[in-house]
Amino acid sequence: MSAAVIEVRGLEKSFKELPVLRGVDLAVERGEIVALLGSNGAGKTTLVRILSTLLGADAGVARVGGHDVAREAAAVREAISLTGQFAAVDERLTGRENLVLVARLRHLREPGAIADQLLERFSLVEAGGRPAATYSGGMRRRLDIAMSLISDPAVVFLDEPTTGLDPEARREVWATIEALAASGTTVLLTTQQLDEAERLADRIAILHEGRIIVDGTLAEVKQLLPAAKVELVERQPSLEGVFLAITSRADTAGGNPS
Repeated sequence: MSAAVIEVRGLEKSFKELPVLRGVDLAVERGEIVALLGSNGAGKTTLVRILSTLLGADAGVARVGGHDVAREAAAVREAISLTGQFAAVDERLTGRENLVLVARLRHLREPGAIADQLLERFSLVEAGGRPAATYSGGMRRRLDIAMSLISDPAVVFLDEPTTGLDPEARREVWATIEALAASGTTVLLTTQQLDEAERLADRIAILHEGRIIVDGTLAEVKQLLPAAKVELVERQPSLEGVFLAITSRADTAGGNPS
């Protein structure tokens, strides 16, 4: 397999008689943001749960940070963080107390100093002494991501991180994700919000009926549709239009969008 930070080959997973992943292949390089797109039930969360060692695969190979997720689960957990669809903060505690608590649970030295550094990094210093229950949706999500970065992971899994947020809060979270990648962190982002993928992703992978049917840059993905027609104004297809066309074409062609 390659030297990618996340490596997946031939991954399969079924729940009873229902196949969810049918041979997924994916590679993510260091410092990349890769957006994993797919409709409800496509298998996005199942894939993330396998990569984060929360679920076992039926077949195939998956490695994160050079470690096999099945045979070296503890080493994988040391290298990653996982942020789900809903913030996992304790709303009764202040922002700083949430961070200190996680640092202590990880047996890190100087948890207070770690908390202060993260409050500064995520622009939460002024709110650090307030209960998290008073935070806006964007602030709560930023705190949640900060908590997941306590141990400075090399790989971050973000499973639909802006679900339920208003446009301003989404932009706050987008800026946080961009800063993560700029610092060298590898990000695998699952989302159904195509403008989010268009804004953030270095590469886009479309998961459809349990398989990756497209994997490439935004420009490469858009090239899968015919060139824009020039009438009075030239309009390039949106990512949403590309996604719908590709998945529809895959259904018609039995899984092959080309």
